Amino acid sequence: MEGSENDATSREGEVAAIREYEGENAKRARLNSTVTAMLEDPILSDVPKNPTLADVDTLICLELGSAMRISVLRLDSSSFDVVLMNSATLKDLKVAIKKKVSEMEESKMGHRQISWKHVWANYCLLFQNEKLLDESAPLQDFGIRNNSQVQFIPFIAARQSKKHTRRKKHRFFHGLNKLS
Repeated sequence: MEGSENDATSREGEVAAIREYEGENAKRARLNSTVTAMLEDPILSDVPKNPTLADVDTLICLELGSAMRISVLRLDSSSFDVVLMNSATLKDLKVAIKKKVSEMEESKMGHRQISWKHVWANYCLLFQNEKLLDESAPLQDFGIRNNSQVQFIPFIAARQSKKHTRRKKHRFFHGLNKLS
């Protein structure tokens, strides 16, 4: 008799555990479908697929007017938008561009490595015919406001400062050693 009571109790416990597990799965499935429906809503189209808390905060600030949306025009004439706080600097803009391009490349072709050191050494951003070079300067000092557009242009920093790059110095001095 005792054995059958223990078996019945353990079966009831198993059934309760299965019901609880199924209930959790049902809740999770409902949550996932709700989130998917929300992300497909055109009003929330600017929310990234896997948003961080900082992304959500910035989008809320954009709605409240304390952030700005900047359009970035690429060399191939395509463009994309980044959202930054009104107090952002050029360095913040570059970080946002790097993040956005990485997200776009990841969604198109999987993981792809971009040498941002090479990009910023050979290109700069331009706003109303002014090259944006001072990374510590606030974007508002350049006149950049909400819905402004910046564009990439070819630019070599070493030529601007009339200095040789380290690579050219190396080639020059390396050639002198061969002559001796």
